[in-house]
Amino acid sequence: MIRFFADIVYLFFFLTLTAPLYPLFEHWNKTGRAHKRSAMAQRMVMNAFRICLRFAGTKLIVDGKENIPTDTAVLYVGNHSSYYDILCGYSATPSGTGFFAKKEMEKIPCLSHWMRFINCLFLDRHNIKEGLKTMTEGTNYLKNGFSMTIFPEGTRSQDEDPHAFKEGSLRPALKANVPVVPMAISGTADILENNRRFQVKPTVVHITFGQPIYPDQLPRSEQKRLGASIREEIIEMRKKHKTT
Repeated sequence: MIRFFADIVYLFFFLTLTAPLYPLFEHWNKTGRAHKRSAMAQRMVMNAFRICLRFAGTKLIVDGKENIPTDTAVLYVGNHSSYYDILCGYSATPSGTGFFAKKEMEKIPCLSHWMRFINCLFLDRHNIKEGLKTMTEGTNYLKNGFSMTIFPEGTRSQDEDPHAFKEGSLRPALKANVPVVPMAISGTADILENNRRFQVKPTVVHITFGQPIYPDQLPRSEQKRLGASIREEIIEMRKKHKTT
């Protein structure tokens, strides 16, 4: 329980003490310096998340970083079983990433500011029209060089294998014509969700980045089932985590 509250207290102070930066970030965004804003915000969030993982006693083992293209934005596609997927997945990337997050998180003061600063988008899963608008925004972020992450299951799952991936969730990568990088995550639910309430336990988390997939090089038939193919690849990568 102490580890859990250490994370909560640290994040509270991070969000409140950095509030004076909000006007600066907003100014950079309005004056065409979104990349500068994003780079600074992502460095700060990267450091904050790594400190949180240290407080939680989490050891992060990352494989396949060499598979991530460095000359273009990418869409990371991962399985989702824990709140800590975001902290671990973000910390595993070379320089941070925006996320497609659920709409409800937009209402959280301070947190929603920082999420916007690192290019997160809030997806309304119950409103198709608004959801499509958000997907289009994600496409534009990718075209403008900002990497994004999506969890295509749509919700957290503690089942052995990830739930079915929604094919429409990969539309931004297809429209922006950027690589898709599978991201297999194992162990995050053991940090919090698999324990007693509010109990955070020291855990080893494995993250593996698969080979990039270039949608424009795939036949139309394979593009239509890309989500299912990535899910199968993530399942195979997670099996290897259990043997290491």
